[in-house]
Amino acid sequence: MTYKAGMTHIVRDVDKPGSKLHKKEVVEGVSILEAAPMIIAGFVGYVMTPRGLRALTSVWAGHLSEEVKRRFYKSYHKSKHKAFTKYQKRWSDASKGQEGAPMAAEINRAKKYCQVIRAVCHTQVSKVKIGQKKAHIKEIQVNGGSVEQKVDFVTGLFEQEVKIADVFSQDEMCDMIGASKGKGYNGVITRWGCTRLARKSHRGLRKVACIGSWHPMRVQFQVPRAGQRGYHHRTEINKKIYRIGKAAKDDPHGATTQSDLTEKGITPMGGFSHFGEVTQDWVMVKGGVMGPRKRLVTIRKSLLPQVSRRANEKIDLKFIDTSSKFGHGRFQTCEEKAKFYGGAVQKKAKTEDKSGKTGAKASG
Repeated sequence: MTYKAGMTHIVRDVDKPGSKLHKKEVVEGVSILEAAPMIIAGFVGYVMTPRGLRALTSVWAGHLSEEVKRRFYKSYHKSKHKAFTKYQKRWSDASKGQEGAPMAAEINRAKKYCQVIRAVCHTQVSKVKIGQKKAHIKEIQVNGGSVEQKVDFVTGLFEQEVKIADVFSQDEMCDMIGASKGKGYNGVITRWGCTRLARKSHRGLRKVACIGSWHPMRVQFQVPRAGQRGYHHRTEINKKIYRIGKAAKDDPHGATTQSDLTEKGITPMGGFSHFGEVTQDWVMVKGGVMGPRKRLVTIRKSLLPQVSRRANEKIDLKFIDTSSKFGHGRFQTCEEKAKFYGGAVQKKAKTEDKSGKTGAKASG
């Protein structure tokens, strides 16, 4: 699970023998998604029934962070914060060797009866500065091996971090899942693209003239009607990952390429508009991604066999733009701008002038 930060553009050489663009430079738009490491908080075991999957048991880790507990409350600040307190006590008692081994029976039940095991994972939303404190939680299915191996694998990862680089790699094709931008309540012309009526229409012209026949005596579902537009669940398949970057503290120059003149991070000058700085791990994908900034976007392994030339193309970036996204940015870094304008000298002069020294000394 990632959070959409914004867009920028890159320059690269195309490697497509037979294409007119072969060995030529192209400029492409890319989306930057901030992907702080996710935490494994538990697992759910499912049994197969004639009516589909049914949850048999769930096991949670001994220590859950506050951002996960917030998800179980509507208003956390008004509550007594009792979620998982007894559960946590059972874990601590078991670690001291007292009675009540935490969920050992449930783990054994899952190994014995379950067919499907899904890890319960949550985002570290406090690390991504989007003004939210509740973590987003998702079940992720564990595949491969026997049920016992799956359960052991998940329990071994309890309270551990899983980074984006552990799951995805550069040049990989993936699917994006999220909700599109909300656009509110719209009429049929905007929402469904219907043709407007004649200018002198009696009861308005941005309407559907006939909404159905006399019989059947109801409005059928195919008839365009006014209603919500946007904030729809969307899955976009086959998005190519151009680069996976580390957190700013681990790699402050993650957006630098071999052809680049300046060392720089992925955050553009002034930050991403309506988002801010990208401080955690990040992933760059080709093209746009559904939703506004700060929207949760899930990246999934591609479900289709990737055999096309585009899927197997190796991406070598020559340039990643980090100029300001507030207008027509010109400089890649603040140092570059200061070097061009002599900004460091001007700033020093201003600070000395403010400190009450003489003008002659300040100008020097």
